[in-house]
Amino acid sequence: MTARRAKGLTFTAARKIVMAFPGVEEGPCYGTPGFRVRGKLLVRLKEDGATLVVKTTFENRDFLLLGRPDLYFITDHYRDYPYILVRLAMSRADELHELIEAAWRQAAPKRLVAQYDAESR
Repeated sequence: MTARRAKGLTFTAARKIVMAFPGVEEGPCYGTPGFRVRGKLLVRLKEDGATLVVKTTFENRDFLLLGRPDLYFITDHYRDYPYILVRLAMSRADELHELIEAAWRQAAPKRLVAQYDAESR
């Protein structure tokens, strides 16, 4: 008998991933929970309660959309902005951690990133 892995993440699990990064603060964003570092938005919960909006680059977004259209998508609203939408029900913690870490590294001050890297070694 093989063990079944539970599929997807809850918002609570996603929140735990985001808040593990130094300097991240939680606050409202368009009526939903949002997470920022130094005032720069990294992640927010979309109004549907089942989707995360995560900061990325246009290049990375295109790569993710091609590789995992079941997990990542965008709407017309986000087409001109460097964000990607993530279906929590399809997410894995390791993938989400990697995506959020990249967003955090883009927005966090260099000193904070260097400190995080030194402590992670």
